[in-house]
Amino acid sequence: MPAYTLPDGSVRAFAAPLTGAALAAAIGPGLAKAAIAVKVDGAIRDLARPIEADAQVVFITRKDPEALELIRHDAAHVLAEAVQELYPGTQVTIGPAVENGFYYDFARDEPFTPEDFPAIEAKMREIIARGAAFERIVTSRHEAVRTFEAKGEKYKVQLIHDLPPGETITLYRQGQWTDLCRGPHMPTVGHVGDAFKLTKVAGAYWRGDHRNAMLSRIYGTAWRERKELDLYLHQQEEAEKRDHRRLGREMDLFHMQEEAVGQVFWHPNGWRLWRNVENYVRRQVDADGYQEVKTPQLMDRAFWEQSGHWENYRANMFVAETEDGKTLALKPMNCPGHVQIFKQGIRSYKELPIRFAEFGSCHRYEPSGALHGLMRVRGFVQDDAHIFCTEDQIAAETVRFVQLLRTIYRDLGFAEFAVKFSDRPAQRAGADAVWDKAEAALREGCEAAGIAYALNPGEGAFYGPKLEFVLRDAIGRDWQCGTLQVDLVLPERFDATFVGEDGAKHRPVMLHRAVLGSLERFLGVLIEHYAGKFPLWLAPHQLVVATITSEADGFAREAAAALARAGLAVTTDLRNEKITYKIREHSLAKVPVIAVVGRKEAEGRTLALRRLGGQAQEVLGLEVAAARLADEATPPDLRNGGSGSGIRPAA
Repeated sequence: MPAYTLPDGSVRAFAAPLTGAALAAAIGPGLAKAAIAVKVDGAIRDLARPIEADAQVVFITRKDPEALELIRHDAAHVLAEAVQELYPGTQVTIGPAVENGFYYDFARDEPFTPEDFPAIEAKMREIIARGAAFERIVTSRHEAVRTFEAKGEKYKVQLIHDLPPGETITLYRQGQWTDLCRGPHMPTVGHVGDAFKLTKVAGAYWRGDHRNAMLSRIYGTAWRERKELDLYLHQQEEAEKRDHRRLGREMDLFHMQEEAVGQVFWHPNGWRLWRNVENYVRRQVDADGYQEVKTPQLMDRAFWEQSGHWENYRANMFVAETEDGKTLALKPMNCPGHVQIFKQGIRSYKELPIRFAEFGSCHRYEPSGALHGLMRVRGFVQDDAHIFCTEDQIAAETVRFVQLLRTIYRDLGFAEFAVKFSDRPAQRAGADAVWDKAEAALREGCEAAGIAYALNPGEGAFYGPKLEFVLRDAIGRDWQCGTLQVDLVLPERFDATFVGEDGAKHRPVMLHRAVLGSLERFLGVLIEHYAGKFPLWLAPHQLVVATITSEADGFAREAAAALARAGLAVTTDLRNEKITYKIREHSLAKVPVIAVVGRKEAEGRTLALRRLGGQAQEVLGLEVAAARLADEATPPDLRNGGSGSGIRPAA
């Protein structure tokens, strides 16, 4: 007589086990119609499966976050059926749901192209309209192999052979089409709906191994309703326009090349942008009581063994062997070096908290397939800092850090951010009592700082809980940048101590914190957030003085010199080209202000200022223009006053 506990705490008992669909119907016709799957003791299952024993039961409807993965998984099955109906002889391999969509890999002599999409999408809509039910079939390994061998599906046969002994093997049938799949699925293919679109094709090696056959991968996206799909497609169009790699070329900011994979060649414009951001952050950090340090990039293997990185992170480290038999590693992070500075001399409780900051150059081996412009690199700089404090100081330091982070994000153009609280993972170091204290202190700090956070269960670091700070950019994308982590392990591993008020030695708590994270990645986010149209104080190339006629060349040079003395990054364009051509070229390079100078301006010692994206001109005297633009180009931390900022709860 199974009893099912519902989310409101009520219990429904029945004489015999019910399927999820039957239980939903017993609760009410509205739920029976809305439910697309059921969560049984935390595991999502098909509605058609019986719930055999007592269980906590939660029904999933199309409105729930879990619905998206179900829709996308089912859409992948519909895609595979459509492809095989249209292109007989094509073999199916794997087709998972992924972030924002799904894909399916196909084995076919002729790769697919985007020109195939209209026919495939039309067939998918036809299949969805048939509304066939998803039927779960439990089968033996032998029968599953026989089924797919008969269909000539050698990749599915290989997948079955590779399943662990004792694994329950399930197939899912939709009408006349069957696939190997663990599930779960929605009740019918009709539940996929019409809010889907195929997006791109790519080559993919079978199982990611270049020694295997090349497959043709079709990507798609799927959503709960057309409005969500349209919003996503618009966001993707905007993202393409804002792609930092394209803007990097147009604005002459940086480039990357095969001889230095995953590393950045910063051009003068790009390095000015970098320095504008770095210098601003340095001023904020200095004012907040941090001491800037610099630690070595190459350190002995023994050092990394002691920290635990050699055991847990070796595959991501670059290693160098010396002629005298030493094994050295390029640092993948800065924290162990900061502990060494803390350990120099005897530390007193009166000194705590001690805050060490570093723009630390780090290197990590990232697979070549994962590299993506500035967003994922092998050589990068972190705006890293470590705070050595007592357990009782964690909350106050959390408040202080959030205030710093809020100010920096606001000034860099991000009005709000979300916070995720990641608590203790299953595998961790330290006693539960210590974790209780660390988590309580971090929560206390969040409350004192006025932070609304979403719990991210079990996702803390093995050494302590952490906060993750997520920015939302101008087109609605989220980027995890900042972090605050409580470390109870490294001080123990490196025997870091301070002398307490009682005269005895005590372990400090180590708070790892970053505001921007990787500067390379953050600059990529910043370029896309502004679409290259930076406010004047951030812009790498702030102003160009462009002449209409060569008669104005002398005054143009004089004006540029005066503007440079006012602290502006200015160049001249004295080429024998039409002014419309010059304006178009500098606008493409996202120069914020173009000062147009002709015979009239030269005679009157004025500048005709044109703003990026605008058509109007403002005519100002040279001295007035220099003063006004210099004021506008003053970084926000060097101005008086400031504006507020917001924190949004994490989704």
